[in-house]
Amino acid sequence: MGTHVPDEYPTLFRSEDMSLVQLFVPAEVAHDTVAELGELGNVEFKDLNPDVNPFQRSFVGEIRRIDEMARRVRFFATQIERERDVLPVRPLYDSAPLITVGPRAAQTMDDLDVTLSAHESRLLEMNEGYELLSGRLAELIEARHVLRETAVFFQRAENNQSEIRTSFDDSSAPLLQHEDRENQYSTVSNVQLDLEFVAGVIDRTRLSTFERVLWRVLRGNLYMNHTDIAEPFVDAATGNSTYKNVFIIFAHGDALLAKIRKVCESLGATLYPIDPNADKRVESLREVNVRLEDLESALYNTGSTRRAELVRIGESLRSWEDVVRKEKAVYETLNLFNYDVGRKTLIAEGWCPHFALRHATEESGTSVPPILHELRTSKTPPTFQRTNKFTEGFQTIMDSYGIATYQEVNPGLFAVVTFPFLFAVMFGDIGHGTIILVAALLMILNERKLVRADLGEIIGTFFYGRYIILLMGLFSIYTGFIYNDIFSKTLHIFQSGWSFPEGSGVVHAEPTGDVYPFGLDPGWHGADNALIFTNSYKMKMSIILGVTHMSFALCMQVPNHLRFKRLTDIYHGFIPQMLFLQSIFGYLVVCIIYKWIVDWSKSPTPPPSLLNMLIGMFLSPGSIAPGTQLYRGQGFVQTVLLLIAVVCIPWMLCVKPYLLWRERQRVRGQGYVGLAVGDDGFDARHDDLEGEEEGNGRAIAADAEEEHEEHDFGEVVIHQVIHTIEFCLGCISHTASYLRLWALSLAHAQLSEVLWDMTLNRVLGAEGFIGQILVVLVFLMWFVLTVAILCVMEGLSAFLHALRLHWVEANSKHYEAGGYQFKPLSFAALNEKE
Repeated sequence: MGTHVPDEYPTLFRSEDMSLVQLFVPAEVAHDTVAELGELGNVEFKDLNPDVNPFQRSFVGEIRRIDEMARRVRFFATQIERERDVLPVRPLYDSAPLITVGPRAAQTMDDLDVTLSAHESRLLEMNEGYELLSGRLAELIEARHVLRETAVFFQRAENNQSEIRTSFDDSSAPLLQHEDRENQYSTVSNVQLDLEFVAGVIDRTRLSTFERVLWRVLRGNLYMNHTDIAEPFVDAATGNSTYKNVFIIFAHGDALLAKIRKVCESLGATLYPIDPNADKRVESLREVNVRLEDLESALYNTGSTRRAELVRIGESLRSWEDVVRKEKAVYETLNLFNYDVGRKTLIAEGWCPHFALRHATEESGTSVPPILHELRTSKTPPTFQRTNKFTEGFQTIMDSYGIATYQEVNPGLFAVVTFPFLFAVMFGDIGHGTIILVAALLMILNERKLVRADLGEIIGTFFYGRYIILLMGLFSIYTGFIYNDIFSKTLHIFQSGWSFPEGSGVVHAEPTGDVYPFGLDPGWHGADNALIFTNSYKMKMSIILGVTHMSFALCMQVPNHLRFKRLTDIYHGFIPQMLFLQSIFGYLVVCIIYKWIVDWSKSPTPPPSLLNMLIGMFLSPGSIAPGTQLYRGQGFVQTVLLLIAVVCIPWMLCVKPYLLWRERQRVRGQGYVGLAVGDDGFDARHDDLEGEEEGNGRAIAADAEEEHEEHDFGEVVIHQVIHTIEFCLGCISHTASYLRLWALSLAHAQLSEVLWDMTLNRVLGAEGFIGQILVVLVFLMWFVLTVAILCVMEGLSAFLHALRLHWVEANSKHYEAGGYQFKPLSFAALNEKE
């Protein structure tokens, strides 16, 4: 495919002219060149080593090193996020940049690697110490609770010895020895139970299981008491909280105690050695408290040191993330290059916009400039639409339908106007348009702050489309003035053309001789036949707008056919399609406008029904029923238009396949065969062989992979039949589809009127202090419902319907959408993904 350098600056009308370039980069400046190209974001590199395993490529060692650095940076970020208190992290725009290009680039990365390794080792050591101290602290706290609760239990046991039992349900079987032995012990300090006991703590969720297992294993030969520990135990490693219980179990015999210990071990309970002697328990509790104070002090110091380390890391974390992300992208791109051992250079190929070819090497700042060579290729380049923050949202809407074919007319340019306008036709209201306009302006005025904030998925989507919302608000205000509608009320900006005389019952308005200069006359507001009038007006307006929109979309075929030199498609595709559309629905639009401009009050015949006229045009061509004639010569005109529409169907259906068949027969009759490939299977063109010697062999091989598919003549005929049927039926269904403009506009106006009548209209006449408070409260309710229902829900509904009209009704007339997105190496895009 031949290429040319455009004289004008790229526009949004078509995708930019692309070139397949070959780049010879000296090995010593390869990193810096790719880094500069990544900053510019203008080159999409091709993989010149598709058969090489990713682990056998040239820069796999550097990528592993970068991956290890990235792992450490992610570890730091995770540690900062897990902190209970929010730690400050310096944003990237406020951080000192790390210079990773130039002669000191290697030293900078080495220093960064050492720095990250040192921070990680210190942090791991502090984490290990903190977790160890936290575990010991938890053990001491558990021991303190066990000592306290056992002391309370023994105190209670001395005061209530008669209530101690051996089981939960058999009150006749005492757990302790006989009463004559129990009476020997009377003081807490001298309580010497004949039974031994086990004390410890267990997870509260396992307590019921613990009790059932012990009951079944020991056959009820135990006495167990447990108490809740109020404060939770927090795991220092995971941050999870656990609630535990203190338990004490009495049993007789070493065998039973051994079973109890095994059950405790299996269920994760922790046992603590508790002395039966009260004085020793008090001494143990004192020792535990002293050790707890020492541990808490050590733990606080360790936590402070760890927090200070994380604060230092947070100062440079975003800068490290940026460097690691860019460096990995650079080396992954270098792995796509081919290495010429003899010349000690890296050879790269990629797609690049024409005007950016020289800029990258000029700005690389290296003493040895890379060499650029533009390649000839028959491969289809990627599609690159250069957008800004204003047009980005509209282009995204079109790209969601499909990526435009290379150099195809871009519908995203025209959607900047048509999309908000069709939305506003369904949403027309001055008040509601003002609300969404103010919301868009607030987002635009604060976009610098909001860009850096985490807005979430829903709010972030609205912010991304802030300029779409801005235009939707402006156009809604414009159509609101046309409908003369503001919160279901009307504006008397100019003198009305109708006056209502005084009287009772049904009063007929009388014309004043004035014509309302812009929009709907306010005299229609409140009239009994206002809905009938606006219904007819908006329905006909929808048909006019729909046919106009489809005709414009159909005209977009012409620049595409001219660009791709498909003149046959103009004569035997565009022209019959346009004639078919205009002979039926264009004629309907002309009749609608003519019916509007005729003064039917002075006509001897009533205004005819256009729907019946269109039906009669097909069922009884040439005959007009008496009293239904719209203009003189109507029957002849409709007959001619119907004949044109009928002729266009075989024109679209047969002529193009016939011309294609005739061209093939002519080529075969001349005896031409493919000579591009010789008997040995190799390309015999001398210029290509010469190009291969110059390093273009990869491009030639790539061209050979993309062969144009040869369609059978039968497939061409079937495709043309389907396309013709789809277009003819689509003209009818798509025209009817534009009636959604009328339906949603009517629904929006009626919902607004109902909301006003059900809320504010009922309390506006209230008097007194209570009445004023009621008006304020009802106004707030009305405003919230207006924003939530009429602006958000109705707005989203109108947005989706406008989206469908562009995707289906308009794009199906001209948009091929057979391209693929241009995805250059861009550091800015990497930051947006993060």
